[in-house]
Amino acid sequence: MTHYLIVFLISMVPLIELRGAIPYAVGFHLPLLPSYVIAIIGNMIPVPIIYLFARRVLIWGKDKPVIGKFFTFCLEKGEKGGKKLQAKAGRGLFLALMLFVGIPLPGTGAWTGTLAASLLDMDFKSSVIAVLLGVLLAGIIMGAASAGLFGAVGAMFA
Repeated sequence: MTHYLIVFLISMVPLIELRGAIPYAVGFHLPLLPSYVIAIIGNMIPVPIIYLFARRVLIWGKDKPVIGKFFTFCLEKGEKGGKKLQAKAGRGLFLALMLFVGIPLPGTGAWTGTLAASLLDMDFKSSVIAVLLGVLLAGIIMGAASAGLFGAVGAMFA
């Protein structure tokens, strides 16, 4: 039970998210499906809070003495990610957000995607659904990678 709680908590950590939680679960030989579900839930819990409040808090804190540099960094990262997403996506912003969150690279998870959606003024419902679909995709990719599927497929073609 403790390992499942750790999977849940890891999946809530910015920049690590379920990209770290699923390999942790596989490393401790936890069953993949329950670990996947727990990681998805943990990764999605912060999303509405980020969408509704992060932008306001970051703007409020960007000029504060101790936290200002970090808050400015977060705002700039979210704005940069959002602009990149919007430039590439045009009218396909929903799909672009889903893929941005779903491709498990550093800095492209639910936290950054939700902040970018908030900064781009995407509507709440579309943002949450796109992020959820992206998290599901990232979980599938990480589960397959952690289980060694990509190595096995690569060995077949080598």
